[in-house]
Amino acid sequence: MKYLEIKNMKKSFGDLEVIKGISLDVEEGQVVAIIGPSGSGKSTLLRCATMLETMDSGELIYLGERAVTTGPDGKAVFAHPKQLKKIQSYYGLVFQNFNLFPHFSVIRNIIDPLITVQKKTKEESLEIGRELLKKMALSDKENAYPYQLSGGQQQRVSIARALALNPKVLFFDEPTSALDPELTGEILKVIKDLAMEKMTMVIVTHEMSFARDVADHIIFMDDGVVVEEGMPEEVINNPKNERTKAFLSRFLG
Repeated sequence: MKYLEIKNMKKSFGDLEVIKGISLDVEEGQVVAIIGPSGSGKSTLLRCATMLETMDSGELIYLGERAVTTGPDGKAVFAHPKQLKKIQSYYGLVFQNFNLFPHFSVIRNIIDPLITVQKKTKEESLEIGRELLKKMALSDKENAYPYQLSGGQQQRVSIARALALNPKVLFFDEPTSALDPELTGEILKVIKDLAMEKMTMVIVTHEMSFARDVADHIIFMDDGVVVEEGMPEEVINNPKNERTKAFLSRFLG
């Protein structure tokens, strides 16, 4: 089953066209990695897919339910707010810079959306939160505050917070870009474990070997378009497009 469908998405900022008619499908249990140079539109694509940015035109569909269509005037038409709220519950997003509430404890950062958004009881929310902290090897940090954690620990808390809402699709926007190499390994292991559990994920990353090892499908973007896509061994190990080859040569030698 297709969990996410993007059809001919376009997005401009003023006269700058950032997304130039991109289409992609993500199947249940699939891990899609999006790679490409800075400024290629990767993060904007993710922000449009999660409706943090308003796409200009195209279609956005989650689990067969349309969040965005294109009207007769060629502009994006968003679904009714009630429908959008339902669709937004289908996905979670892990940011580059953690986005934790500094005045909330670790456990409160995780359970607050469960209580305020999903209207779960505090007891039920605590049970979910503690189970996820255990999964992230952070049980001893339940009552700590973000400033008391390393960057890798903060990112694991943000992943736990996203997972707490039980999303169908989990988006990662450069989840290791704010971390040093040692802490990067912590986060990549967590994501690899989620992939083993068949979590449906879309990951914008600059970690090429990680993308090759974890993704089922890789998309190489440049200048707002998909230049090349396919299986990891095809795109990473044997790229066809000259632009892809030039980009990967800087990472893989």
